[in-house]
Amino acid sequence: MNNKLLAFGVLSILMAGNALADDHCDDPVADWQPRDALRHELESNGWRVRRIRVDDGCYEVDGVDRNGNRFEATFAPASLEIRELEIHFRKGGRAADYLDKDKPHHRHGAPAETPVRR
Repeated sequence: MNNKLLAFGVLSILMAGNALADDHCDDPVADWQPRDALRHELESNGWRVRRIRVDDGCYEVDGVDRNGNRFEATFAPASLEIRELEIHFRKGGRAADYLDKDKPHHRHGAPAETPVRR
């Protein structure tokens, strides 16, 4: 009996976690901006786009940033706002290169100028 309760509890927690992890974009297709608009925005910032595809209602982009780091990003198709960014740093790459220098990014009281340690 205890094993059944334990299994039910674990299953409930896993199912709740999946419900909370919503990676889908829900923008109506009629509101989507064209892929070329996203490509142009990224390329005007010096990023090279290899591929833009649609997955779970979001634009997913693979490419190389202006520093030569490979990236994978997810964008909302209507606003083209970034939802997720994964950067595969080359040797010497720093996460601080992606922070807006004009906005304070404090974490646990550290000043924004503190370099990110690897």
